[in-house]
Amino acid sequence: MSTTKIRITALFLLALAVFGGYFIYSTETSKDGGFGNVPFKLGLDLNGGTHLVYQADTSKVAPDDVKGAMEALRETIENRINVLGVSEPLVQVEDANIGGQSVHKLIVELPGVTDTEKAIGIIGKTPVLEFKLQNENLSTTTKYTMDQMFADTGLTGRLLARADLEFNQNTNAPVVSLTFNDEGKTLFADLTKNNIGRVLAIFLDGRPLSTPVIRDAITDGKAQISGQFTPDEAKKLVEDLNYGALPLPISLLGTQTIGASLGAGALHASVDAGIISFIVIAIFLILWYRLPGIVAVIALAVYTIINLIIFKLVPVTLTTAGLAGFILSIGMAVDANILIFERMKEELKRGLSLEDAIREGFHRAWLSIRDSNLSSIITAVILYYFATSALIKGFSFVFAIGVITSMFTAITVSRTLLIAIGLKKTNKFTKFLFGNGLKN
Repeated sequence: MSTTKIRITALFLLALAVFGGYFIYSTETSKDGGFGNVPFKLGLDLNGGTHLVYQADTSKVAPDDVKGAMEALRETIENRINVLGVSEPLVQVEDANIGGQSVHKLIVELPGVTDTEKAIGIIGKTPVLEFKLQNENLSTTTKYTMDQMFADTGLTGRLLARADLEFNQNTNAPVVSLTFNDEGKTLFADLTKNNIGRVLAIFLDGRPLSTPVIRDAITDGKAQISGQFTPDEAKKLVEDLNYGALPLPISLLGTQTIGASLGAGALHASVDAGIISFIVIAIFLILWYRLPGIVAVIALAVYTIINLIIFKLVPVTLTTAGLAGFILSIGMAVDANILIFERMKEELKRGLSLEDAIREGFHRAWLSIRDSNLSSIITAVILYYFATSALIKGFSFVFAIGVITSMFTAITVSRTLLIAIGLKKTNKFTKFLFGNGLKN
């Protein structure tokens, strides 16, 4: 590539950096103007909010179905929170083995909600809806528990498509009409077809609401819950079921509230750490590597801008762990520049011209940079894939983005800017500019 084209490319990169900086500033400070409001997505530890831990009861679920049931539970809770308008909730499943026993937890994070009772109220006690068949050959003289009288059928609220409020045309009493999804429709049809004359009881949170007898096969996937409802109670039940009848019962294990001021303090501390580390690195690069150090600082600024744009547009949920990964990746970017500059210095000692030394230095350094960065990316991918904690996932994801971006800025931006300067003659002045440390 000719020097003119390289200079045009360098100007383009600098203009892109300026535009990127303006984009970050505009989207962070403007609600209606500029590019619109695209704020950084902050995690619970930086934004403040409530952290809830629930345990799911999987005792009545077949081992092969636990994973699917937990995922259905996660989606149900997430949909309920989204309907209620909580901003950027995080709902995730966490499995653990304690004393040889599997424990299945549901982690719910609600940024901006610092009232624990309000947070619990948002999750609410969504109803556990179950259809159970009455066991046959029960003695009329024996007292049975509900579990002894009725057998699970596998037909639960997980298979519910929607619930509607209707009124009986004869009595005008409110009833709740249920429509099952395709899987539920098939199961309901089989149950009613093969068990005519038996009681198929409808349970809500372990309490029988209705105990109808199956008269005919019902193949349209529809059922009704009737009981001593007031219109308001029936309406509330319909809302709860539509928000999501839980496929599994859950119990609250613990809560943690992070105040907005504590979150803001963590954010400011993380930002300050990033700024201080950048300034210290910049001073070192300029004092030790002189002109290439200045170019490296510009490349690091471009690197920072590119990362912040990615964080905004993906968007990436930033936590303290994620910011630590970002700051650590700055060190990786500096490491690449140092490798390049040391190779350049060796080429200059061999008697190559400045332009040839720059090109050859980058060429020689590339293999080392590629291998070291690939090993870091592989480590980040393994961490992300096997991590069970959101903090570890956030750290590894941000770190991987930073390493990939650092490869681009070190090889592309630094190289282009150095060549674009156009210094070709080797004299005392250029030797000083491209020297390092206390030596020329």
